[in-house]
Amino acid sequence: MVDTQLVLEHSIEADVNPAFAWKFRTDITTWSDPPATFQLDGPFAEGSRGMTLMPGQEPLAWWIRDVRPGQSFAIEMPLDQATLLAGNNAGEYRKQVEAGFGANLAAGLAKIAQSRAAAENTGRR
Repeated sequence: MVDTQLVLEHSIEADVNPAFAWKFRTDITTWSDPPATFQLDGPFAEGSRGMTLMPGQEPLAWWIRDVRPGQSFAIEMPLDQATLLAGNNAGEYRKQVEAGFGANLAAGLAKIAQSRAAAENTGRR
């Protein structure tokens, strides 16, 4: 099978200082996606590993890669014979990932932008 990749992209403007936005986004204590909780082993840096914990489910491991400080990063998640989303078996997960992440991407990023603005206005982080 050919390596199939899926990239979900969306951007949103947030009325915050770029340095603040980077610091806020890379502090996983600010990540809010109930009922999920997040853990990170070590600093927010290339190669650091984390876990997403959901009630009643096995922890989902992931790691940080492609860090461009102050600009962007990627989260890679291993799947059976694929990572989110590349590899021989990536096509098997495409619809599930598009449905789970794609439908909520704009609203999720809007929520992140709002929480960043609120945190900067109150002096948090």
